[in-house]
Amino acid sequence: MAMMNPSPEALAALLKRCGTPLSDEAIGRLWRYHRLLRAANPELNLTRIHQFENMVLKHYVDSLLVTRFEALPTPLIDMGTGPGLPGVPLKLARPELELILAEPRGARVEFLERVVAELGLEGVEVHPGKITRRYDRPTRGVITRAVASIPETLERVARCLVPDGRMLFMKGPECDDEIAEAHQTHRTWFTLVNDHHYDIPGTEHRRRLVVYRRTSAPVVFDALKGSDGEDATASALVDRPVRDIARPHNATFKDWRTLLKGSGLRKRGEALVAGRRIVAEMLACRPELALGWVTGPQGPAPPERPAGLTWWRLTKPLLAELDLFGTGGPLLWIRLPDIPQYDPHEAWPEGCTLVLPFQDPENIGAALRSALAFGVGRVILTREAAHPFHPKALRAGGPAAARLELRFGPALADLCGREQFAVPRLALDRDPASPRLDQADWPARFALIAGLEGPGLAGIATNWLQRRRIPMSPRIESLNAAVSVAVALYEWRRGQPADWVANLA
Repeated sequence: MAMMNPSPEALAALLKRCGTPLSDEAIGRLWRYHRLLRAANPELNLTRIHQFENMVLKHYVDSLLVTRFEALPTPLIDMGTGPGLPGVPLKLARPELELILAEPRGARVEFLERVVAELGLEGVEVHPGKITRRYDRPTRGVITRAVASIPETLERVARCLVPDGRMLFMKGPECDDEIAEAHQTHRTWFTLVNDHHYDIPGTEHRRRLVVYRRTSAPVVFDALKGSDGEDATASALVDRPVRDIARPHNATFKDWRTLLKGSGLRKRGEALVAGRRIVAEMLACRPELALGWVTGPQGPAPPERPAGLTWWRLTKPLLAELDLFGTGGPLLWIRLPDIPQYDPHEAWPEGCTLVLPFQDPENIGAALRSALAFGVGRVILTREAAHPFHPKALRAGGPAAARLELRFGPALADLCGREQFAVPRLALDRDPASPRLDQADWPARFALIAGLEGPGLAGIATNWLQRRRIPMSPRIESLNAAVSVAVALYEWRRGQPADWVANLA
């Protein structure tokens, strides 16, 4: 038979001859994939097969023949996909298929991401790593034509395959020993349901499609071999869901991006916490808020507590987009604690209630940190205030926002302009005629009101406020807003009994 010249028409003819025809649209996409594969192969060594007809038969037809014998479960993981085989041809044949292309080698991951983008493949993710026993994202199917043995592969997918899920092996003809070994070592978790023997049409290449069904038996890793190089103890420490995100249009990632702004925080009621120390402190004081553990592809793995915390692994560029301060991760995804609206009829706590209107989230964070340090009973955040869980606020204040009693209040002018108020209102002021902060008495219960950055209380009715000023050198007009709050709180506590710190412990 004469050699065929590479073309979409030749590709379509070969597929039809082998009983694996595709639609015209799918042929066009498969041809673009073929061109991408050929162009990248000299640099990436994606395939050792170079002749056009052999590539079609041994790569594309071989992949598509699976659909003649088995219905494809979805979602389906293509484990060790390499350049995208058999996953990409299967997706073109079954557009409704949800597909995860799993590949640990970085250069091939980039190639796969380019393929997905240029072919416009919807419902396809690229997992930049191996499928190991740590991977437990629930899936209904896994397929592989990689060289790993059947027992080794069954061990790796035992956790992620749901009961009645399918494991499909694309093997050569000589795999009876592997099947026998798998029956001895893994029959608790897997049952052999099909063993299809066939040839690639028009060739002498013999193939087997070996299919296992996942039973409902729970996985106990101490009973498995650990053939993927992980000891059972280490795997047990990661007994939690694992999710991987490799593309920026992933829905969860897009939601996380909105949490970098105050509007997104308010809309979703969630936040991202960055910085190892702050993350550890947040988990220690409010573990019930944790929703997920977000890292790069290599971890670190989540802590043992809280149990069941989902581990989200991102590619490095995606993690960097969320990690505004370059901490390197991990990030902690949390739900926001309930922050009630200010109620003027609510009982006032002993000591200081701090009123903050700061619009700079770093000032909000720093002021909340001081409020926690000096034992403020409650914090009212006015309508002008930045969100206390803004990334910059958390960076400056650590977990203070999660440990303090917070209220969302009305506008600063409304709080200051009310004639009737349940407690005295002390306002920080720059007016040199105001009493000095260190020469005034502190009520048993009071509201300490800070002004806006810059204008302070200018333009706000203060007839019913008791003004207090911080004495300072005339060479400077004012202090940073958050520093002023810290000074005022320190001065308040300086006049308290010496055991006030112990009483807050």
